[in-house]
Amino acid sequence: MRLLIAGWHGQVARALIEAAPSLPHIKALAAGRAALDVRDPRSIERAFSDISPDVVINSAAYTAVDRAETDQEAAFALNRDGARLLARAAARRNVPILHLSTHYVFDGTKAGPYNETDPPAPRTVFGRSKLEGEQAVAEANPRHVIVRTGWVFGNSGRNFATNILSVAKTGEPLRVVADQHGNPTYAPHLAAALLDVAHRLAADTGDAAWGTYHAAGSGMTTWHGLATEILARASVTSDMEPKVVPIATADYPTAAPRPVNSTLDGTRFREVFGIELPPWQDGVAACVARHLES
Repeated sequence: MRLLIAGWHGQVARALIEAAPSLPHIKALAAGRAALDVRDPRSIERAFSDISPDVVINSAAYTAVDRAETDQEAAFALNRDGARLLARAAARRNVPILHLSTHYVFDGTKAGPYNETDPPAPRTVFGRSKLEGEQAVAEANPRHVIVRTGWVFGNSGRNFATNILSVAKTGEPLRVVADQHGNPTYAPHLAAALLDVAHRLAADTGDAAWGTYHAAGSGMTTWHGLATEILARASVTSDMEPKVVPIATADYPTAAPRPVNSTLDGTRFREVFGIELPPWQDGVAACVARHLES
């Protein structure tokens, strides 16, 4: 299977790039903006001509949630318009697309985990751009699987886990929000699931379950709970034991409002594809172990 991964620098894209070579049935080619700008039809055409993919994974996205509030044009250009162009190019070749989306399409007011039938109601520019991106992909290519996820962390670049471990080295207390809930998702765990799904889509004999799914780390916690678990794992082999102080969302104002509830129900993903992501604590353990080895 020839796989085209759109995106390069994100947590999931890097995890996909790292995991694919270990799978002999997948030949993955990742294209960052220099090689594939999803906002540019000519760039997309060149990538498809050069690679001739059997499946496309779109992990390219504008993910600066707060900056998007004042940079709306750029957010929609990448998250909606670019996604549409990529899906159209795939559709012209009868190639399925696996498109990544986010819990930010919901307003976060539901009492329990969100499932795929819950009506979207984004409260941020980022969330709106991603929701319109989902709609654009679905309209452009009937052979689509949209996967919503959330609270992604990993070992590369800047993300919650690496930030917590970095600040912890100073010994200063960490003030972390304790009234927002979600499913922390370890990027390599999500990448493994996406590669499995992509392989199934490439082998589709006409009965693929196209549509929208939720996939995130099993279980839920708060940002404070996640930070506490990260440092608990790190303290086993290091002397990092800073105090983690719980604070309210109101004590940590942001340009874009954060959902109180970001938890996603992965039942449909499990029932259709037979895949359940590992508990988020397993992801933390793997992430911290790799961090301490580096």
